[in-house]
Amino acid sequence: MRKIIHCDCDCFYASVEMRDDPALRGVPLAVGGASDRRGVIATCNYEARAYGVRSAMPSSHAKRLCPSLVVMPPSFDKYRAAAYQVREIFHRYTELVEPLSLDEAYLDVSDSPHHHGSATLIARAIREAVISEVGITISAGVAPNKFLAKIASDWDKPDGLTTITPDQVAEFVMALPVQRIHGVGPAMYKRLTAQGIERCEDILPWSKLELAKAFGSMGETLYRYARGEDNRPVANNRERKSLSVERTYADDMPTKRACLNQLVTLQNQLQERLAKLTRRGAITGQFVKLKTCEFETTTVDRQLVGGLDNTEFGNMLEEAWMRFKKPVRLLGVGLRFHTDHMSSDQQLRLFD
Repeated sequence: MRKIIHCDCDCFYASVEMRDDPALRGVPLAVGGASDRRGVIATCNYEARAYGVRSAMPSSHAKRLCPSLVVMPPSFDKYRAAAYQVREIFHRYTELVEPLSLDEAYLDVSDSPHHHGSATLIARAIREAVISEVGITISAGVAPNKFLAKIASDWDKPDGLTTITPDQVAEFVMALPVQRIHGVGPAMYKRLTAQGIERCEDILPWSKLELAKAFGSMGETLYRYARGEDNRPVANNRERKSLSVERTYADDMPTKRACLNQLVTLQNQLQERLAKLTRRGAITGQFVKLKTCEFETTTVDRQLVGGLDNTEFGNMLEEAWMRFKKPVRLLGVGLRFHTDHMSSDQQLRLFD
């Protein structure tokens, strides 16, 4: 029986800014791009969330929802420094730490000798250390597996601690709304409710084969998670799955040629980021992402047969352009890597 803790800093970027400038506390605050330059919200504090502001939202829309919103540009060096402090605290209790992003990680404390082996007491000590030493709050979830620990950490945010003991798993999961299952987005939720499935207990009468026929590859995940089962170990040697750079332009690019002219800059930025990676697998694919002025998004993906072909980015962009033939507000280019450690239901995060 594992003892897993999922730790997640509360509105991380905004918390660091409020720590460093107490005048920002208590006012609606977001970190992201400027609203007059088509910026996007990376994260926001809970005062801003009360107005409906959310991460990945255009800053201009966020300002309409909350006219008093303070939008600050990100300071990633400062955030990284805070994240390293938090991670150092994690490693005081276990070497089995699996970071998911700067502000989030799984910890396996099954064999930890600290606090008499109590995962709940360890999580409480971590939260107290983060507050006193880093100056921000962090929420934690304790459970027998990663699936439940992640749900538990979000159960009492912000600044919360929730524990799901082994004898509570069955009752807890039965009442769990299916939207809380990773991978159940709006489209999958609509398919599930059409079958009368709203809570995990509604999944239990279904066989694994029936779920696979109805919901494809997601069927097995639904089967396992509805029973509170998750055998994924905490892996402290995760490799990067992909790498990308993208840019939202202040003015729409009206033509295909205008888009192609931006590729060199994006490719150079991608090469710079690639050179800084210390751990990655072989490059197995490349992709181009495009978003139109009407927020339609498409991605063109290619598997690599030989080596990386920078000229192919141009061909892929032309293919993406032909799908809409509309002015473009965002362009991105990226690479995919071979990985041995990441499971199919893990995903990199773009926003805090």
